[in-house]
Amino acid sequence: MGQSANDVVVVANRLPVDATAGPDGSTHWEQSPGGLVTALDPLLRERPVTWIGWSGRFADDAADAVPLPDRVGSCDLVEVPLTRSQVEDYYEGFCNATIWPLYHDAIVAPVYHRRTWEAYQQVNRVFADAVAAVAAPGATVWVHDYQLQLVPQFVRQVRPDVTIGFFLHIPFPPHELFAQLPWRRQIIEGMLGADLVGFHRPEGVLNFLVLAHRLCGLSPESGSVQVRGLDDNRTVRVGAFPISIDSRSLDSLARDPQVREKARLLRHDLGNPGTILLGVDRLDYTKGIDVRLKAFAELLDDGDLDPTDVTLVQVATPSREGVEEYQRIRQEIELVVGRALGDHGAIGSVPVRYLHQSMPREELVAFYVAADIMLVTPLRDGMNLVCKEYVACRTDEDGALVLSEFTGASAELSEAYLVNPYDAEGVKRAILDAVHAPQEDRMRRMRSMRATVFDNDVERWGTSFLEALRRAGHNRYETVDSRTAAEINE
Repeated sequence: MGQSANDVVVVANRLPVDATAGPDGSTHWEQSPGGLVTALDPLLRERPVTWIGWSGRFADDAADAVPLPDRVGSCDLVEVPLTRSQVEDYYEGFCNATIWPLYHDAIVAPVYHRRTWEAYQQVNRVFADAVAAVAAPGATVWVHDYQLQLVPQFVRQVRPDVTIGFFLHIPFPPHELFAQLPWRRQIIEGMLGADLVGFHRPEGVLNFLVLAHRLCGLSPESGSVQVRGLDDNRTVRVGAFPISIDSRSLDSLARDPQVREKARLLRHDLGNPGTILLGVDRLDYTKGIDVRLKAFAELLDDGDLDPTDVTLVQVATPSREGVEEYQRIRQEIELVVGRALGDHGAIGSVPVRYLHQSMPREELVAFYVAADIMLVTPLRDGMNLVCKEYVACRTDEDGALVLSEFTGASAELSEAYLVNPYDAEGVKRAILDAVHAPQEDRMRRMRSMRATVFDNDVERWGTSFLEALRRAGHNRYETVDSRTAAEINE
């Protein structure tokens, strides 16, 4: 008997589709360009899957909405209906005003409200109920990200037959930060409902093991946690699975003659400067967009860079525009851009181009091909795939990457110009080093990074997680030797 879509269930906050308005004003559904969709797409093409998530529309308005397709690609779609008030409290509230800043080193102060926590619990329960209703007996359930940390436990309570994996796509904080959260134990217990809990980096694994011990009194082993209860005696595996990209697909697209012509025209439209620097980010206070813009402006002020020969292009995709902190960072970025243009712009010479807009994939790849230097300077980032995309698109094996030490990718792309984004002088030095690096050195670094990105692509990430999940489910009742509390605290 062949595998059915309900044998593998992906659970994420959003479905892999977006409602798009056509030229005639009609609305239709298209596959989403979002990061998770892009990451999972190569894996999902090979197997039937059921994807459970929110469509982006409100249940209050569903009566007049365009019907959601039953399927996209190889995915059966199951919509979790959410009302406006649920989205406001669960998503805008707890997910993005509490968890997001807390897990990103509390760069912005997290907000703790009982109302939003209650909404988070309620919505996670709704997602879990949807899983329980559609998952085939013994199915594999893969739950994604910080919006759904309670789902593994809720599913486990009603469907102990399924194998559950949970993967966190953002950083996971140490005890000193996580301890702020009033509902800290409930979150850890929610994640412990899984058979396998995955993070990008080993630091996330260690943080989780320490928290499982300190908050839940469990005895972790290196790579696992023993869960002991009246009706739940299991071994939960914990591991690092650094996510990546579809490197070969991007490499192929970067070699496309039309894309290369777009890249040539981009350089022409920018005045054919000697050096093009590029930043591509979602407009978020964690991304350090202001860091690189200020560093670049100071290099122009100091006379270290020639504004007639160097251009910085910053693409900032709109994000959470109704949230005050996002409005503030946008205003700050636009102020820095305006000052740089006022101080150093001239007729026929524009040293900074700022694009606050979304961009089709082909056009983005053309920017990667055109740019000599990529600037990726987040204050904190779980992985960051933009830097890997840039490397995959450098088919000429030339180009330079300035990369924050506080990205997960920095551990893999050690040949980048690594910087502490809080060190303004250090960022400036790294930019100058990249601008003035001999071609031989640039190409040596780029060849090394390309080898890493092609060896560790998204298919390897996905298959390694699913294989580890299969083993974890098979061995969930196998006991492992535990480490003592003293060893965990060392």
